[in-house]
Amino acid sequence: EVQLVESGGGVVQAGGSLRLSCAASGFRFDDYAIAWFRQAPGKEREGVSGISSYDGSTYYADSVKGRFSISSDNAKNTVYLQMNSLKPEDTAVYYCAATLDSDYDPPPVDYGMDYWGKGTLVTVSS
Repeated sequence: EVQLVESGGGVVQAGGSLRLSCAASGFRFDDYAIAWFRQAPGKEREGVSGISSYDGSTYYADSVKGRFSISSDNAKNTVYLQMNSLKPEDTAVYYCAATLDSDYDPPPVDYGMDYWGKGTLVTVSS
């Protein structure tokens, strides 16, 4: 059974940090690119970051560039999203998603992903 399980969300003050984790199982992790999406209340889901398993290349949306960092631990089948200098506008449910690396063409889009986690809520207070 394919599973993507996010963790690490919570409530943090503006300027603070959180690290999200995405633990993958049930598929060949090394063949897949992983992306992080977020959806704020009343807004469309947007891709914020992604990492290719093929060459480790990364993508960041302009809104998070310089503040967020994505990394992968292939031994643990886990991808992390380190989020620093958080802003209230970063408040959202954060999802990780996977697609075959051969199909991955950043920026990540939700219709291009094969598997999804259930999400973790990040709330940034002002």
